[in-house]
Amino acid sequence: MTANAHLLILHPRSLNIFKPSTTTINTFLLLHSSSLVSKTLKTCSLSSLSSNLTHNYFSNITQIPISPYHLRRGRRNHFSSVSSILNENGDGGRPGTISNPSLPPPIVEKIDVNPPKGTRDFPPEEMRFRTWLFNNFREVSRLFGFEEVDYPVLESEALYIRKAGEEIKDQLYGFEDRGNRRVALRPELTPSLARVVIQKGKSVALPIKWFAIGQCWRYERMTRGRRREHYQWNMDIIGVPEITAEAELISSIVTFFKRLGITSSDVGFKVSSRKLLQEVLQRYSVPEDLFSKVCVIIDKMEKIPMDEIKRELKLVGVSEDAIEQLLQVLTIKSLSELEEILGPSGDAVSDLKSLFLLADKFGYSDWIQFDASIVRGLAYYTGIVFEGFDRERKLRAICGGGRYDRLLSTFGGDDLPACGFGFGDAVIVELLKEKGLLPELSPQVENIVCSLDPELQGAASQVATILREKGQSVDLVLESKSLKWVFKRAARINAGRLILVGNSEWQKGMVVVKILDTGEQFDVKVDQLE
Repeated sequence: MTANAHLLILHPRSLNIFKPSTTTINTFLLLHSSSLVSKTLKTCSLSSLSSNLTHNYFSNITQIPISPYHLRRGRRNHFSSVSSILNENGDGGRPGTISNPSLPPPIVEKIDVNPPKGTRDFPPEEMRFRTWLFNNFREVSRLFGFEEVDYPVLESEALYIRKAGEEIKDQLYGFEDRGNRRVALRPELTPSLARVVIQKGKSVALPIKWFAIGQCWRYERMTRGRRREHYQWNMDIIGVPEITAEAELISSIVTFFKRLGITSSDVGFKVSSRKLLQEVLQRYSVPEDLFSKVCVIIDKMEKIPMDEIKRELKLVGVSEDAIEQLLQVLTIKSLSELEEILGPSGDAVSDLKSLFLLADKFGYSDWIQFDASIVRGLAYYTGIVFEGFDRERKLRAICGGGRYDRLLSTFGGDDLPACGFGFGDAVIVELLKEKGLLPELSPQVENIVCSLDPELQGAASQVATILREKGQSVDLVLESKSLKWVFKRAARINAGRLILVGNSEWQKGMVVVKILDTGEQFDVKVDQLE
C-alpha cells in the first residue's frame, strides 16, 4: 500500500477531490443516514473515480491520512464511528465537517401499465358484464341438460398439432417447460374434451352432454372481435350419431340469442357438410389425405381472392377439373340445386335434409340457410358444419361447430360419434353494441351499514355480520365518514337500504333503517333485522 493512501468520508451531494489526480485510493467510507459503510475498491485514480460519479452527487468530503495499520486484515472494525476517526486524526469531530441531508428519492423506471397486446383487464364494470354473459351461457346449458366441465389452460402441445390444422399450429402459444416438455396455452377446448373422454373411458355413461367456459389463446392478427386471448363457451354431445345432436346444439345457440334480444333478422346460421366436399373430391380421385388441406383452403374463400384459392388448391395436388367442379359446388345456396348435382342418395344431401326438417320442428327454420362454402377451418370436422353470422356482415363468425366423429382416434382412443360448437365472448360483445343491446349493469349491494360514532364501529361490524349470515350483501363503512359521503357511496353501489348505528338506538338494541328508493325510515331491533 502506498504511503499516500487516504480515507475518504463521503456524503451524497457533491464530489470535491483535494489530492492530485494521480493519487491512488484504496478505501473510502460512505456515510449514509448516520451509518458507516466501508467498501474496498480496486486501485483507481481519483480522476477515474470522479468521472464515474454523477457530478455534484457527493458533498462535504473529509480527507484524512491513515496508516496501513488501520487497513490490516482483521482491523476493519477498528473505527466504531465517524467521530472516532476524526478524533484519532486530530480533527476533534469539528462541527460542520460532515452534514447529513436527506437523500433524493431513487429514480424508479415506469413500467407499461397496459395489458399485453391482444389481452384484457376486467375491472369491476367489465367484470359485471362478463359475469352476466357467462351466467347466460350457463343458464342455457342448464336448460338443455348439460353439465359443466373445465380443463387445464396449459396442455401438451401434441394435443393441438395432431389434428387441428396448419392455422392453429401457426397461432399456438407454445414453449418448452423446465422439464423439457413441449406445452401450449390452449387455443380451443375440443381437444381437451377428447383427452378427458379417452381418460374416463367406459366409466362415463353415454351420451355425454358437457359444456365449458374457458380462456383460450391464439397468436393471430387482431381485428374487430378478434383477440389473442378470449373466453369460449363450448357445448358438446358425445355418443349420438344422429343429426338430432347438431339440431339441438343449434337450438341452444338460438335460445341464447333470444335471451339477449337478438332475432333471426340480426343473426343467421350457414350450414353445410364436409361430406359434400368428400363426394366431389372422390369423383376426381383426389387422395383422402388431401381432404383436410383442401378444407383449410376453402375456409379462406371470403378472406382471399378466388385466383389465390385456385393457386393453393393446385399446389396441394388438386387437378384443374376437380377445382372447377369443387368451386361450382361451393357456390350452391340451395339444397335442391345440390341434389341435382350430387344426386339424392349421398350422405351429405341426406344429412342436410334431416337437419332442415329438425330445424322446423325445433322452431328455428328462419335462422338457418344452406351455404356449401362453409367448411370450418379445423381439420377434425367430418360431417355437418355450421357458423353463426350477423346478417349485416360487419363482424366475423360469431360461433361455429359441427360433427367430429374421428377425433378420439387421433389421440389413441376409440372413436365415438361427437359434435359440438365454440362461441367466443369477443364477437358477441361487438354484436350487442351494434344492436344497442348491451345491458346497463350497476353494482348491486343490498345494505350499506355505517356507525355514527367511531366508538360504535364494532357494533356496526356486528350488524353487518348478522345480515351476512342471513345471506344479505353488506357494504360496511370501515372508517369515520360524513353522512353526505355515505349517501354518495350508497348511490354509487346501488344499495337498497342504509342502516345507521347510533348511540341512542344502540343502547336500546336497535338500529335506524332507511329505504333508499322511497326515503322511508324506521327503527328496527337488531335481532329482527332481515
